[in-house]
Amino acid sequence: MPAGRWSCVVGRSQRARSVFAGMGLVACAALPAQADTPWSADDIWTLHAQTTFVGQGYPNIRSPYQGDNSLPGKGQVRETWTTTLFLGRKLWDGAEIYFNPEMLQGFGLAHTLGFGGFPNGEAQKAGSETPRVRPQRYFFRQTFGLGGEQERVEDGPNQLVGKRDVDRITVTVGKFAIGDMFDNNVYAHDPRTDFMNWALWSSAAYDFPADLPGYTHGAVVELNRKHWAVRVGLFQVPSEPNSDVLTFKSHGALAEFEERHTILGQPGKLRLGVFSNRGRTGNYREALAFTGAGVDVNDVMDRLRRVRSKDGVYANLEQAVGPGFGMFARASWNDGKNEILSFTDIDRSLSGGVSIKGQHWSRPTDEFGLGAAINGLSGGHKDFLAAGGLGLLIGDGRLNYREEKILETYYAIGLAKWATLTFDYQFIANPAYNADRGPVSLLAARFHAEF
Repeated sequence: MPAGRWSCVVGRSQRARSVFAGMGLVACAALPAQADTPWSADDIWTLHAQTTFVGQGYPNIRSPYQGDNSLPGKGQVRETWTTTLFLGRKLWDGAEIYFNPEMLQGFGLAHTLGFGGFPNGEAQKAGSETPRVRPQRYFFRQTFGLGGEQERVEDGPNQLVGKRDVDRITVTVGKFAIGDMFDNNVYAHDPRTDFMNWALWSSAAYDFPADLPGYTHGAVVELNRKHWAVRVGLFQVPSEPNSDVLTFKSHGALAEFEERHTILGQPGKLRLGVFSNRGRTGNYREALAFTGAGVDVNDVMDRLRRVRSKDGVYANLEQAVGPGFGMFARASWNDGKNEILSFTDIDRSLSGGVSIKGQHWSRPTDEFGLGAAINGLSGGHKDFLAAGGLGLLIGDGRLNYREEKILETYYAIGLAKWATLTFDYQFIANPAYNADRGPVSLLAARFHAEF
């Protein structure tokens, strides 16, 4: 699933600029010229690309029984491959338009089933045996500079060099990933270059609205100041759990506050989010109450679906400790009353870890990461699974409940300025919250290039 990062920006009467990183890559905007300086074509258009290949596998695991959404007991190896084009153009002062078609091929392990915290962030639910192209992003952005101090933005993938006002308002409308704009973290938010597990690159209990590849239609407004920012968004939600059809008959809403600080001279950020989704889902306790002898709880859940709410919060911290050394932590929670709609079967999650650049051992383009996560379910959710219920990604037919525990470490080798080769290891105890299964050791190799 895709998880990206973004920062909205705006220029004054001289230049406008926005920076947007999707699914772990940076995308950005166009800059109007100063009155006495004509703009070249390079300042009007931006064009970059990325490609990421992941091969991941695990050996045989303990598997005394298996349900429809179980991780198979027999080990397997699967691969995913994505290639994305980031195209953008300036329209007028402060206005930009973007188009990001993406080719994807392959599947996650078990067709992206069997874990709450799935181990491959590049694995989408809309997998394909053969290469398939989808228009993942197309959006319009208007930025308004508020004057005062400016900051410089360097050139990058889908990003034009220029200046922007620190104080700015940005409005974005179109199709994008919610993670492009919210829940960012410089150390753990890009499954193409850092941590791969869904519970590490995101606030995993936030059931963010999305289609099967991880994108939605919506609108976001951001107010950015030097030491803080506020972002609010309204988004389409799937027509029902795990659907690829998005609808505005119900909606998802999210507000995030970002605070920026320094501790002992080192920069850090704290992000606090509050979310509410309204989608067509069933209630766990209601489904269990109607279940009798010979009645399938999943059939009952299908009949009980109507528009219901899922509310929750998250906290997200990033903190530099020293040159090339940083740490991160996340905590997230949702009410756990109704079905998961879009993301994954997690109602509570804690995660954290460290990231260290290779400059400390004379390999400045390398990077080492170590992180861990603990995921949990609400009482109604785990009782539903124990009765044979199926979630979005999990469902063993029965359940010996334990919290899902994840450890991930990776080493990224800088092959060139534009390419990395990463070796990743994950250990997952109680996959899908089931103490009767696993544990699972997973090895992966990931190649990523951006141009």
